[in-house]
This record gives sequence, C-alpha cells and structure tokens, in this order.
Amino acid sequence: MMHDNAHSVPRLADLDMKGHRFAEKAAYQKELAALQEKILHVQQAYWHAKRRAIIVFEGWDAAGKGGAIRRLTENLDPRGAHVWPIAAPTAAEQGRHYLWRFWQRLPEPGTFAIFDRSWYGRVLVERVEGFAKPHEWRRAYDEINEFERLLSDDGVRIVKLFLHVSEAEQLERFRERLGNPYKRWKLTAEDLRNRDRRADYEQAIDDMFTHTSTGIAPWVAIPADAKWYARVAVLRHVVEVLSQGIDITPPPLDPAVKAAAEKLLRK
Repeated sequence: MMHDNAHSVPRLADLDMKGHRFAEKAAYQKELAALQEKILHVQQAYWHAKRRAIIVFEGWDAAGKGGAIRRLTENLDPRGAHVWPIAAPTAAEQGRHYLWRFWQRLPEPGTFAIFDRSWYGRVLVERVEGFAKPHEWRRAYDEINEFERLLSDDGVRIVKLFLHVSEAEQLERFRERLGNPYKRWKLTAEDLRNRDRRADYEQAIDDMFTHTSTGIAPWVAIPADAKWYARVAVLRHVVEVLSQGIDITPPPLDPAVKAAAEKLLRK
C-alpha cells in the first residue's frame, strides 16, 4: 500500500537543517512552558473522553529523542502517559511476529502510549544490519500500514516523529557523550558502528517515509541539530495533531460533586 497524496512525504535531503534556532534561552523557555501547559489540557481532554493516542519517536542515535520525550511528558499526569523504550526483542519476542510485542503496549482508554523507537525498527535497523531478510522487511511496509489503519479505525490517534541530525552534529554529540561521565552510558559500540552505515540508513529512512507516510498516520521529520528548536517543534506538532477536532475545554462539574462540595463548604 502506497501513501495517499493528501499530504507531503518528507525526504531527508529536503530538510532545512540551518534555519531553526532560538536566539535566546528565555524565548525557548517561554514557548516550551506554554506548549507544556497545552499538552496537559489535551491529555485531560483525552482522559475524560477515554480517547487514546500513540506518539512514535524515531531518529538517529543522539538526535535528542530522550530529551524531547522528557519535555513532552514533564507536565503530564503520569497515570495517563506511558513511555515505552524499545530495544532489541527478547528471545521470547523473537519467536513471535515482530508486531506482537507492540500489541502488548497499546494505550488504555484515556491514555497516551509514547514509543522511544518502535515497530519501524523492522524497516530501519533490522533491514540495514541484516536482522530481517529482504522479503521480511519489504513485506513489513504493508503490515505496518495495516496495523496503523486498524488502530486508527478503532479510534486511536497516531503521531509519528523522526528527529534528523546532520552527520557533523551527531559526531559532535558522540564526542560530548564520550567526554561526560554522566552521559557516557548513552553511547554504545553499536552507535559508533551504525555511523559507518549512514548512507544505508538514509536510504532506509527515505524508503520508510515513502511507503508508510499515510493520510491517517503521516510522518513528520524534524530538523534536530538545534535541541531547543527540536523540542518545541515536537511539542507543537503533538499538540496540533492530538487537539484536531477535540474539545479541550474542561468538562462541567458533576452535579453530584457540586452538591456535595457546597454542603461540605457550608459547614
């Protein structure tokens, strides 16, 4: 299944990596705080209406996915948002269809499920590193589109974000991690090895956009060389998509609660 033509499909080469920066920290903090307030109101609306949302984060190693997720969830009620960090499948998961482990992590009514990496590993790392055979990852485009379509048909709203960093910026962040004892744990031999396959990954990413950016679940690629800009862009997009057609004003007070409160407060 190819994407429909109702939206534009991102391409890495088309991204403007230079034009997005906050000149001052105060401006960044002000917009971030306003968006964090908005996403809390959106979350409350989803909670009351028992709606569900999935937010998928993909991106290069050191692209800032963790930092963006932290800013996204900082203000949320933790009961209504679950972050799922996705690593290599366990031995038990490897014996099952690759989507099985994601079925276990779908959002409950009224909640957000946030995926730090996702089922797209099938057409990215598994494709490039040879963990999936060509016929398996080629077949996965249609499987993923159908998976997302049935979730959407069931009322789940899906947001898909790809954080893109330039090769030079990624190298700089790897150096910073290596030199900082508190960040060193984030850097793995795999991260360094993957750099040698950058051209292969770029091809896999653009193919992923082409085949899985659909009308119901389009991809958005975010230039992430500037961390402040990327964090705000992520929040802006999540707020925009999740609030479309949703009334985010607070629900009226339950009459029974109102009566009980008035009685209590009269004492």
